[in-house]
Amino acid sequence: QLQLVESGGGSVQAGGSLRLSCAASYSNRCMGWFRQAPGKEREGVALINPEDGSPYYADSVKGRFTISRDNAKNTLSLQMNRLKPEDTAMYYCAARAPLCRLGDLGTAFSFGYWGQGTQVTVSS
Repeated sequence: QLQLVESGGGSVQAGGSLRLSCAASYSNRCMGWFRQAPGKEREGVALINPEDGSPYYADSVKGRFTISRDNAKNTLSLQMNRLKPEDTAMYYCAARAPLCRLGDLGTAFSFGYWGQGTQVTVSS
């Protein structure tokens, strides 16, 4: 059973940076970050494939967030720069067996493995 544990959330002022990490029991899967704000649906932030590391980003974070993975250490990271108040949400690490595709940012239901989430709060 794949287990995912996030860390690195916190509170920061607008324009600041945070780095999220996800420790996985193994990592030969499509992995990614989703977020969910109160009263909103869970949305995809970024995905990355296991072999070529090809990343996919939501338009709202493109140019500000960078997803990366270290397959040797079974870790997934999300570097978040120039944070905005609208980035405030619970962030979840997720994984699934099929390879990631750009359209999968909108298919949280297709991910079978989830972490417990880590809160990110950005104040204006």
